[in-house]
Amino acid sequence: MTLRHIRIFVSVYQYSSITKAANALHMVQPSVSTAIKELEGYYGVVLFNRIGRRIIPTESAHQFYSYALHIVDLFEEMESSLKNWDTLGSLSIGSSITIGTHILPTLVSQFKKQFPKLNIKVTVSNTGEIEKRILDGSLDIGLIETKSRQPELCVEPFMQDSLYALVPPDCALAGKESVSLAELSRYPFLMREHGSAARSVLDSCLTAAEINVSPIWESSSSHAIINAVAQGLGVSVLPFMLLERDIADKNIVALPLNPPLCRDFNIIYHKNKYLTPNMLFFTRLCKSFSSKL
Repeated sequence: MTLRHIRIFVSVYQYSSITKAANALHMVQPSVSTAIKELEGYYGVVLFNRIGRRIIPTESAHQFYSYALHIVDLFEEMESSLKNWDTLGSLSIGSSITIGTHILPTLVSQFKKQFPKLNIKVTVSNTGEIEKRILDGSLDIGLIETKSRQPELCVEPFMQDSLYALVPPDCALAGKESVSLAELSRYPFLMREHGSAARSVLDSCLTAAEINVSPIWESSSSHAIINAVAQGLGVSVLPFMLLERDIADKNIVALPLNPPLCRDFNIIYHKNKYLTPNMLFFTRLCKSFSSKL
């Protein structure tokens, strides 16, 4: 079993096709098929079920893929570091939406001053998607708004944020200095979608307080929720960072929660990930960001 076998397996798994994998690897199909059969014989397992012209990964293939991807990734990182790839290659960064909107642009701008020739690829999505892409190796480093429970991930906090209640200006709660979740629950509730960090934190707190809320509105867009609250459709709980402009424009009223609801922003990466000097520099940049606010 060689690195060549592993690379062929990874390509077949990703394309779900011997033909497409062979084309991508610039190989002939029989050589790809032979490599897969040699792997199956070596480990004594079936990696793909052949159904007509289709191949379906088995459970053994799913397990093998998680290891194989990191082996290939680590080998390529080793080679790239020997070829000055750390300053000339690429870095893939993923971020949840709040961080991607308010923090990541500044971080990337500062980072590019240190590594101007590095190709930086950025993905902004919800926390669940960022975790998934760190696990499958398509992202190098992630910035998320909750502490991941994935055992394969390393988690390092770098700053803290607060969640605030969001109410229309004419709401009876708007004149209060602070508000509890119990008070908010008496109003129509607008929430972020399942999988977002803000929703996960809020759901956990509602469950702990034994408060049952059925949202009338769920959205992946925080701005859609803010606009809906401004139109008097209900109340919400969102990160304070997202609300500052609308507070200044007096479109909505943001109130501290009582008790306060805070969460850590975290750096995540796969525990088997080799952190190159540029990745370590980026993590240090993140950790120094809050001190500059």
